[in-house]
Amino acid sequence: MSAKTVVEVKNLSHIYQPMGEVALKNVDLTIKEGEFVAIIGQNGSGKTTLIKHLNGLLKATKGEVVVGGKLITDQKVSDMAHYIGYVFQNPEHQIFAETVEEEVAFGPKNLGFPPEKIKAMVDKSLGSLGLSHHRETMPFMLGRGEMQRLAVASILSMDPQVLIIDEPTTGLDWHECVQVMDLVKELNERGHTIIMTTHNMSIVSLYAKRVVVLRLGEKILDGPTEEVFRETEILKTAFIKAPQIFRLMSKFPEIELDNYGIDHVAEKIYHYMKGAE
Repeated sequence: MSAKTVVEVKNLSHIYQPMGEVALKNVDLTIKEGEFVAIIGQNGSGKTTLIKHLNGLLKATKGEVVVGGKLITDQKVSDMAHYIGYVFQNPEHQIFAETVEEEVAFGPKNLGFPPEKIKAMVDKSLGSLGLSHHRETMPFMLGRGEMQRLAVASILSMDPQVLIIDEPTTGLDWHECVQVMDLVKELNERGHTIIMTTHNMSIVSLYAKRVVVLRLGEKILDGPTEEVFRETEILKTAFIKAPQIFRLMSKFPEIELDNYGIDHVAEKIYHYMKGAE
């Protein structure tokens, strides 16, 4: 049985007024339950504009967006929070409570859950994100990586099926990046659909299973990560540089990325080249 569709974008265009800036042009996109999708592109490519349509933060100039089988235009943003969650690029833009626990509890309270259910959801969310020991901490006393995890926890507490994460590793060092992304990967393995925007191609290659590439508001590539990153010439037109291993793989199309990972592929390429000598 094929996975059900959780997000469907049909012929979507968006023009920012009053300047008339065209941010999206006739974008089609279907995302299935359980996918881990990275949406990439340079600044101005339309990444953030696209994902803000997925939970109703922006309204389409043309086209339609269907989430959970329902048209976005037929739903309120607040009504969608239990199905699709949105984590902003800068966590300080969404954090406002005086303690970590209050921040995480806000969403379930707003959805009208009873106190015992709220407590259970908060406990689960804090535990999942490794923040249980920070219950009484003021959010802005946290480190950058912890604050990013708190932003995820505050959305996760509403138990959304789909999680949209805008630039989750901005401002983090590599250790913090891996911590945050390992948690996102774990959420995906538990069944959450992940939609992520990022400029970090290493993060994309390590975690995303599918990549969508935008250029000047248009979708130019969409497919499994390995296949997209092999399209080095097309990526150049979007000013995107694939990770080095994929640029090397593009020269050896007969060698496939397998379950052993990128290091194993590098070894295969080495032996392939030695055999050709």
